[in-house]
Amino acid sequence: MASATRVVIAGGGVLGTMHAVMARRRGFEVVQLEREAEARGASVRNFGLVWVSGRAAGPELSLALRARELWAELGARVPGLGFRAAGSLTLAYGDAELALLKEAAALPDADQREFELLDPAAVRAVNPALRGEFAGGLLCRADAIVEPRQVLPALRGSLAGPGYEWLPGREVTEVGPNAVRDHTGTWYRGDLVILCPGAAHTGVAGRYLARGGGGAVRRVRLQMMQTAPLAERITTALADGDSLRYYPAYDLPGRALLPPQAAAAERARAQLLLVQRADGGLTIGDTHEYAEPFGFDLDEDAYDHLRARAEALLGAPIPRVRRRWAGVYSEVIPNAGHALYHRSEVEPGVVLVTGPGGRGMTCSPAIAEETFR
Repeated sequence: MASATRVVIAGGGVLGTMHAVMARRRGFEVVQLEREAEARGASVRNFGLVWVSGRAAGPELSLALRARELWAELGARVPGLGFRAAGSLTLAYGDAELALLKEAAALPDADQREFELLDPAAVRAVNPALRGEFAGGLLCRADAIVEPRQVLPALRGSLAGPGYEWLPGREVTEVGPNAVRDHTGTWYRGDLVILCPGAAHTGVAGRYLARGGGGAVRRVRLQMMQTAPLAERITTALADGDSLRYYPAYDLPGRALLPPQAAAAERARAQLLLVQRADGGLTIGDTHEYAEPFGFDLDEDAYDHLRARAEALLGAPIPRVRRRWAGVYSEVIPNAGHALYHRSEVEPGVVLVTGPGGRGMTCSPAIAEETFR
């Protein structure tokens, strides 16, 4: 059965590529299409965080923990992913943020997240690069890092050979039972077709998303930046207290007591996340824009705020910013049926998978695994 099964995947981002990985694990033949020469969406415009710490208790945490296992397996087999079991530190500036971290550290599933509440001295022992002022931090040893600009070519390289065909520059324009057609008129038929359109909510995916079912989706725009290399190693991923406003694990009584955000942060719905890349550069973000049409330009006030927060934690200026970018990702609308992502069978033998939101990089291997169940 396995040797005769052919899977066609439309989408070359991390979700589509993880479906290719999981299909090949099962011995299936795979043809993977991508409309660009190389994926250029949210899969390469993110932090590369495998982020367990902030996930909601229950199915979301279980999905993230399974994905963390799969990332570790892949990282051992595919060194080019840059997988590092670095953990993370979420840092509190004041008493209200620290009190909320204490609540999180006392959660019934805190052991699964590998949480440990640290005082400032213990924070600096874990991460000596942090010389700024903070009231304490929450260490999550379960969190990890990969290199987002390397993940896709590294995974495809591991798949290269008989049974896997990568076809970039092929845009799907038509869907039929067990088949898709690209812009050149070529049909690709399989026992299973998987559509992973990312944030493209028009085109062939648009008509299916408009029908509903599988979780209603929306698009979210973000801004990020990357610096020149920092000579010192930052041993963990970092998050500031504003991140406590966005991640569901921290939806605890203490969240209502957090002080107002800085004006620039509130306007941009900003949180500080900071990850050091393998070359020493710092990826810093991010912001959240929900109302379309999105701006076509970048908001420098948001970058000034994020830079200042990063420098406050490090106690020193960050290196020169080399790159700024915006990105758009697709997410299931929160509380719309409580789905973690959208999955629906849109034609016989054709499954649409999209909308994991900010958990896409983290959970993509486990989402792909669920598809093949």
